[in-house]
Amino acid sequence: MINSSSLILKGRSTGFTLEDLHGMALSDLQYYQGGVYKNLHTPAVITGGVFVLVSLVLSLLLILQHLRSYTKPNEQKWVVGVLFMVPVYAAESLISLWKARFSMVCDILRNCYEAFALYCFGSYLVACLGGEERVRELLENESRKQLTEPLLHGEGNKGALQETSFTNFFCQPSVLGKDLYTIVMFGLVQYMILKTFCSFLALLLEYFGVYGEGQFNWHYGYPYIAGVINFSQMWALYCLVQFYNVTHHWLQSIRPLAKFISFKAIVFATWWQGVGIAILCSLGVLPKQGKFQNGLQDFLICIEMAIAAVAHVYVFPAEPYRFQPVSERGRVTTEETKDILKLEGDDNTPSVVEQKETHIQSPGTSVTESVQDIFISGGEHVVKDVVLTITQAMEPVEKGVTKIQEKFHHMSSRSDHVEQGTTIEVDEVVEQNMTGSGTDIASSKTEIDVLRLP
Repeated sequence: MINSSSLILKGRSTGFTLEDLHGMALSDLQYYQGGVYKNLHTPAVITGGVFVLVSLVLSLLLILQHLRSYTKPNEQKWVVGVLFMVPVYAAESLISLWKARFSMVCDILRNCYEAFALYCFGSYLVACLGGEERVRELLENESRKQLTEPLLHGEGNKGALQETSFTNFFCQPSVLGKDLYTIVMFGLVQYMILKTFCSFLALLLEYFGVYGEGQFNWHYGYPYIAGVINFSQMWALYCLVQFYNVTHHWLQSIRPLAKFISFKAIVFATWWQGVGIAILCSLGVLPKQGKFQNGLQDFLICIEMAIAAVAHVYVFPAEPYRFQPVSERGRVTTEETKDILKLEGDDNTPSVVEQKETHIQSPGTSVTESVQDIFISGGEHVVKDVVLTITQAMEPVEKGVTKIQEKFHHMSSRSDHVEQGTTIEVDEVVEQNMTGSGTDIASSKTEIDVLRLP
């Protein structure tokens, strides 16, 4: 075992100190970490590029099939939004893996689209149930059913069952009725807003050098932004889970569990995967170099998006929209043709052959029209929900400001009342002194002027 005194003695004889040896060891470690990234970078880019190519081909073909069989716009515009998540994730991760300097910008775009995709998935479930009004009606009917059944069996009292406090969202969400839809949509849209805001805030902090991505140092902005995004995402996913628990029996025809798991795995796993890599790097299990940390996250996402693209082919197929019942596809026309054939025989009687062909005229649109509907109709829907969510979030603030203003107004009115009472007392003193000497009157007037000064 070598102690520090022997190292110092040897350092004096050779011209090195213990601090010099520590600096050399640190530089060797940094060189090793940089060498690991340099050696693994090119193979990782090539391997990730192969997986990204597979994910792009599968996802874009599936999206094209939906655009060419665009028979249910209310549902398919949200399906396309969910499916486009794979190409966005894959392309941005590969670019970030290839050029580390683009990592921050790619991460912002990826985070923004992740929040939008979560909103698309919730809107897709609503569209499958028949739209907003139909969902509110179904939830109200379910709420009445949940409130009526215990009364029929003589359980509880009506006052307790009609309580629709916020705690019911965690314990018994079905009794909330249409309020459940409002809470769920607020949870989804708030994540979309906060995720976008925090992404651009991270870019601003990075510009000033105080973001510290992957560093759990309270002097940097990363841990605070990560905490806000984590809470917002968990709340949005929990809202989606509660909505699924109440409506899953109405969604059996679309296999909701497989869709829910496939989508949640992408959103939930990629986020916690990044947090886990950051923790391992901070503990020294993995190299602490920023390029290595971001590169590992991007490389894993490239592989995962290929798996997600394969899953989407089976989970979000276009065939159900391609083969619709005749009554839903449009006008049905029938063509009848007759041919007369003369067969050789004794009686030479001509034979008549009838042939009927049925043509189904589909109301499907072209790819260009489908894309226009997605951007125009979907964009209007998003803007409406964002404005509604911001309005709902501002209502408590406005009520609080109004209460503060009322309190200040009440306090000012009370002070005016007190001042008026003081003036009356002084006037009474003047009247009482009018019967006295002139000196008393003058002194009383002087007292009035002093009391009325502000």
